[in-house]
Amino acid sequence: MRRTATGLLVLMAGLFVLAEINLGRHWGWGYLHAFAEAGMIGGIADWFAVTALFRRPLGLPIPHTAIVPENKNRIADTMAQFLRTNFLTPQVVARRMEGMNLAAAVGAYLAAPREAASSRIGTGARDLAVEVLQSLDPQRLGTQVRAGLAAQIERVQISPMLGQLLAAMIADGRHRPLIDSLIRWAGLVLEDNEDTVRAMIQRRANALLRLVGLDERLANSVIDGLYRMLAEVLVDPDHPLRLKVEQGLADFAHRLQHDADLRARVERMKNDFVTNPAVGSWWQGVWERLREGLIAGLRDGRGVSGQLSEALRDMGLALERDARLQHQVNRLARRSAVGLATNYGEQIVRLVSETVKRWDARTVTDRVEGAVGRDLQFIRINGTLVGGLVGVAIHALVGLF
Repeated sequence: MRRTATGLLVLMAGLFVLAEINLGRHWGWGYLHAFAEAGMIGGIADWFAVTALFRRPLGLPIPHTAIVPENKNRIADTMAQFLRTNFLTPQVVARRMEGMNLAAAVGAYLAAPREAASSRIGTGARDLAVEVLQSLDPQRLGTQVRAGLAAQIERVQISPMLGQLLAAMIADGRHRPLIDSLIRWAGLVLEDNEDTVRAMIQRRANALLRLVGLDERLANSVIDGLYRMLAEVLVDPDHPLRLKVEQGLADFAHRLQHDADLRARVERMKNDFVTNPAVGSWWQGVWERLREGLIAGLRDGRGVSGQLSEALRDMGLALERDARLQHQVNRLARRSAVGLATNYGEQIVRLVSETVKRWDARTVTDRVEGAVGRDLQFIRINGTLVGGLVGVAIHALVGLF
């Protein structure tokens, strides 16, 4: 396309010379002369505009040229600011998770029917266990068990446990599916906000870009670059952005174990959850079903494993049907996600900005030019032809008046 646009400009120059030689022989040569002259002017002007986007025309230090490489850092800051404003603010994360019913999804998973593995217990031990379970007061025992569990949970600091669990997950590489899900979520958010980022980049584009109509193409190129970056992070396990996120998770695991303020917040959320009346009601029902299931299972030989599956199913049904319990679980998940965005959002967007700034200017230029190159050359072709037509129109008006 570059050769085509340049060839058209050369053709205009040839037509101009031909018309100049034969200008006085016929009035039609005047129109061809005006067409070729204006076409050359339009083609050269658009060649200058297109070239000025990516490099200095003829290597001359003309002001406001080499726009993309000269503004690479500003583009990086704009991308980082867009991510910070539209992706990783607590308000955006909370609003995104507001429509997610995580508790109901977990409940549906747990409530799905499963085959319980059977085990055989000796007849004497099974009968004895049945007698003991039947002799107990269900209401009183359930309350005592619940109180005992609550007391044990209150004494156990879960923040260090969560920190150790997260650190073990990172060490074994089990955190990578979570990061992949976050990257896909970021891609969905970008897809939902494409118009916003286009408008932002177009507002920051200078007058030359808007004049030649390249602000929209530049915005599309930036969006394509964001999609490409997310895809690279998704498929490359050693990508710098992925490594930065993993470092953030490792820091969060360390803070869960050693940051007193964070540990206190986690303990408060744990206590709020344990003391919630909805959790108590759910546990009472689960305990009764578990007791009855244990009795039935011991009688028919299904064993404890089948009852555990049944208890998990009851838990899933409770999560599916109990709106108050869903609210508690979803609120805990939402607060956790908002906390991650609050504590580590700035680090992530700073990494994006620093990564783009470290890119070689020629690499950025080649990628953007390769993405919109054909359309840029069409601008040169259209400028040449439109310029020629304008020249014919002006020549005709001059002849008339």
